[in-house]
Amino acid sequence: MAFNLFPRSDAGSPPSPACSSPSSDIDTPATGRSVLFDGSLNASLDNLHNQYILVTGGLGFIGSHTSLELLKSGYNVIIIDDLSNSFQTVFDRVRLLAQRYHQTQGTECPTLQLHDIDYRNIPALCTLLDNHKITSSWDSTERSSIIGVIHFAAFKAVEESIRQPLKYYSNNVSGLIDFTATLGTYGIKNFIFSSSATVYGTIANRGVPLKEEHCVHRPETFPGTNEMVEQGCTGITNPYGRTKWMCEAILADLAFSDPEWTIVALRYFNPIGCDESGLLGEDPKGVPTNLLPVVVKVMTGQYEQLSMFGTDWDTPDGTAVRDFIHVSDLARGHIAALATATKGELRENFRTFNLGTGDGNSVSDVVEAMETVSQRPIPTKAVGRREGDVGSCVAMAGRGQAELKWKTEKTLRDACKDIVNFLRVREEEEEQSLQRQGQGQRVPLAVAEVSS
Repeated sequence: MAFNLFPRSDAGSPPSPACSSPSSDIDTPATGRSVLFDGSLNASLDNLHNQYILVTGGLGFIGSHTSLELLKSGYNVIIIDDLSNSFQTVFDRVRLLAQRYHQTQGTECPTLQLHDIDYRNIPALCTLLDNHKITSSWDSTERSSIIGVIHFAAFKAVEESIRQPLKYYSNNVSGLIDFTATLGTYGIKNFIFSSSATVYGTIANRGVPLKEEHCVHRPETFPGTNEMVEQGCTGITNPYGRTKWMCEAILADLAFSDPEWTIVALRYFNPIGCDESGLLGEDPKGVPTNLLPVVVKVMTGQYEQLSMFGTDWDTPDGTAVRDFIHVSDLARGHIAALATATKGELRENFRTFNLGTGDGNSVSDVVEAMETVSQRPIPTKAVGRREGDVGSCVAMAGRGQAELKWKTEKTLRDACKDIVNFLRVREEEEEQSLQRQGQGQRVPLAVAEVSS
């Protein structure tokens, strides 16, 4: 394995001109280390055919699965992650799974890099981008070996956003402005944005599948009607959702102002499950806010019971209904969006897509499925509705199927089986760790700190 060390941004190297006038006065954290882990012995930036996808937040739940699918699809990947909500061990697992996949295919594993920096740290970002400048041998023009960016590095907890809105506006919105401004100066203008179904606000409570036209940034005609939809959205219920809508609006304006940009905003519904290997899963640092990580903590004895936020919603069983999509399907949606964008096949240079199954399941449905697959009881407790929630949120997934040639393949039961396998692998790792330490008794899974 090749191993290089990029210089720190404060080590005396002159900054790129792109770094001299950031568009925000918000302080950014210290650079910390910026280490390049190179998964290919033959990779070199001197090779003009060596092209990369930059993934911010690439060690998080969705980011890690997407990074893996990118590698499996043959893309070289650069991950930026400050490890604030992820673990470096996830990088090792992504690389291992990619290597295993390419060994079975008889193909060479692409390059994988990790940079431990905050994406808002513009000097550190410029240091990275400067190292990926390449000069054409036939006309001496300078360009970047980074041909696309997938941006996951946003804060995403609804409840926390209500308590700390400035934290969310600073990272999610202001950070995006500085980030895209910097990318633009390097000519990197192929951008996939991690958005959210929260942009639909209280429209979700109408009980109909949500179409992309329910929230637009330019006036559009609603499909099948003469109804004109004006830009904007209705009843966004929390600051997190507003940051996603604001970021979409900013990116839409950017694409409108500069046709060189190609931007896709992917509106996620509810990602669940994990890679079928059991080596990647969802177990974030801190207190989890998504349903399945909490269910896992109940199953492993870390929580006594699952709090069901609202049992009086206008749904068949009273619990909230969501469109639960397997994270591997979601990750492949990013690959489809990237391929469509890079081939110049988008209908517009800014386009939104729902990533969901088109079907809804209630919280009670999910609990029942997990109990059936795991053969473990999951105690529940009915509590009041959670601030910022809606009762139902289900996608209309036709646009992604038609334009990205993408659709989901995995079911709720598949997701539950993969989570159970994830827990089994963790238990085996704990037992092996104890054996290496020479201890005689098994420690509960709850003490495991390996995460993704």
